[in-house]
Amino acid sequence: MPGPMALPGDKVVASNRKARRDFSVLETVEAGLVLVGSEVKSRREGHVQLADAYARITDGEAWLEGVHIAPYAFARGFGAHEPDRARKLLLRGDEIAHLRARVAQERLTLVPLAIYFRDGRAKVELGLARGRKKGDFRQAMAERDAKMEAARSLGRQRKGME
Repeated sequence: MPGPMALPGDKVVASNRKARRDFSVLETVEAGLVLVGSEVKSRREGHVQLADAYARITDGEAWLEGVHIAPYAFARGFGAHEPDRARKLLLRGDEIAHLRARVAQERLTLVPLAIYFRDGRAKVELGLARGRKKGDFRQAMAERDAKMEAARSLGRQRKGME
């Protein structure tokens, strides 16, 4: 299921559904991703894991850490890539400054929500998120159940009117 940034024509390679459960996502940002050739081919085949991934900002640059892109089967020697290396994110300077300020002041984290291709370019949907505690999980479940019940009752009303 694509996130809010991924459009219907985009090819979603991997999504981090666990992140939306473990974190309250306050804001989302789309970033480009610097990859080598064998990483692109491996991503197109869907060999990406976002389980423990996060993004960090150091020295005015954004980096994606903890993403595992499996080695491409036909890349050998010089053309092969390191599966767990840090990958540079492409963001504008003002976006990086905004994210750095929010992360530092509000004690938030940058979590990758989805990796996808848009017009042949690798993109990452980053979420500026706050970690949830046990009580927050229960509150989020109650809110979700209330929304689902409201949608069901609306659907029942529409069917009754037609």
